[in-house]
Amino acid sequence: MTRNESGAQTHVHDPRNDAVKVYVDGAMVPRDKAVVSVFDSGFVLGDGVWEGFRLVEGRIAFADAHLTRLLDGAKAIELDIGRTREQLLAALYETCRANDMHDGVHIRLMVTRGPKHTPNQDPRNVIGPATLVIVAEHKLPDPGVKQRGMSLFTSVFRCSTPDVFDLRLNSHSRLNLIQALLQAIKAGANEALMLDPLGFVASCNSTNFFIVKDGVVKTSTGRFNFCGITRANVLKVSRAAGLPTQECDFTLAETYAADEAFVTGTFGGVTPVSTIDGRRIGAAVPGPVTQRLSALYGELFAAEGQAGVAPR
Repeated sequence: MTRNESGAQTHVHDPRNDAVKVYVDGAMVPRDKAVVSVFDSGFVLGDGVWEGFRLVEGRIAFADAHLTRLLDGAKAIELDIGRTREQLLAALYETCRANDMHDGVHIRLMVTRGPKHTPNQDPRNVIGPATLVIVAEHKLPDPGVKQRGMSLFTSVFRCSTPDVFDLRLNSHSRLNLIQALLQAIKAGANEALMLDPLGFVASCNSTNFFIVKDGVVKTSTGRFNFCGITRANVLKVSRAAGLPTQECDFTLAETYAADEAFVTGTFGGVTPVSTIDGRRIGAAVPGPVTQRLSALYGELFAAEGQAGVAPR
């Protein structure tokens, strides 16, 4: 795998994933038979929301925060999932048990407005209940990415304002972010760094972004970036450790001059950044603050697996 073929979502291949069973509206379906209608709202228009989870030692990490984000997103777009929080959690664990999964698992829960009688935009044309799909796979982050760090390229595509497209919604529609990533790939980078409408650094195309300068940990304000669970947890452990931590505006020039940079996400946790637009960031990858925050987040994450017996 070459450098620009990897990214924050790159995982170690696991042949067990070839035979996983997928949860499709209450049924456990073999991977190669897991399908939804071509008239489904998600396929037709990307009309739906999703959430990513990780299973650690038999427990879904930070499940409450992730489910809250999912349910808030569904409420915001008036999507009736038709299931309670408890039923969604039970379906997640059911999927893991059906695949005999206990640890090192990434789960993606996807819900759409459901099938339509014709492929158009109008949500009143929905003819069935919401479609719910859960894919659980044996996935661990590629250690090579964390060792060498990621390369970023600043895209001309910007994070949108909430009135145009609110990134706090984990919407199935990701075209703007995909366009940014495509530009970064063409430039030989792993992921795109994206600015906000005012020209300040916002986030990457699939992760949240941090810099460290003179011992101060900085990330963007939250106005134009993902409502990241991992971002919030890293801010939590950073402040608890007594590190100066800011959610603030900062420029691309400040980013180039940073001592360290890293990204955060549900799958990869804390991943160091080595270069931005061809400029080397810091003397070592990962830098000392990035290493410390990665370890502190790792402890918080591991504690999720020691919190007791998982629901049956």
